[in-house]
Amino acid sequence: MKESGRKQGAASPCAACKLLRRRCAQDCVFAPYFPADEPHKFASVHKVFGASNVNKMLQELPEHQRGDAVSSMVYEANARVRDPVYGCVGAISSLQQQIDHLQTQLAIAQAEVVHMRMRQFSSMSSGGTAENSPENVSPSSRHTQTQPTMSLFTMDMVVDHANMGESLWSC
Repeated sequence: MKESGRKQGAASPCAACKLLRRRCAQDCVFAPYFPADEPHKFASVHKVFGASNVNKMLQELPEHQRGDAVSSMVYEANARVRDPVYGCVGAISSLQQQIDHLQTQLAIAQAEVVHMRMRQFSSMSSGGTAENSPENVSPSSRHTQTQPTMSLFTMDMVVDHANMGESLWSC
């Protein structure tokens, strides 16, 4: 964060005072966090939270926490402008769905590795078996790319990963 929203010696108002069309005082609570050269930051925060609420929030916080609070408000305000209904929760939800999908893909890949190792071990211990027997066909070649069917082993892994993900979000 910049130390001050105005230039030394010049009485340039901060972005908040400029948008609110008021005189920017020396002790302006907005000046350190909404510099004049970044008017879009305060504009989005003001649109979502309102200047009075932002002022109250900043004054209630210790000075060392205000920068982080402003960063959070700017992030949430930008997310609300993009998605007025869900805001940053929509982004978090989308990322959680991506994690779930990737965990499922990982579980399928791990099951395939186990299957391949078992096939390799059984072919080495039995001296070789038919190449195209059902036991030697990999899980990925049995199913189509768009709609894979999972074995019980794979489903157990998916459930374990899903439960692990839920425990992370329940904190």
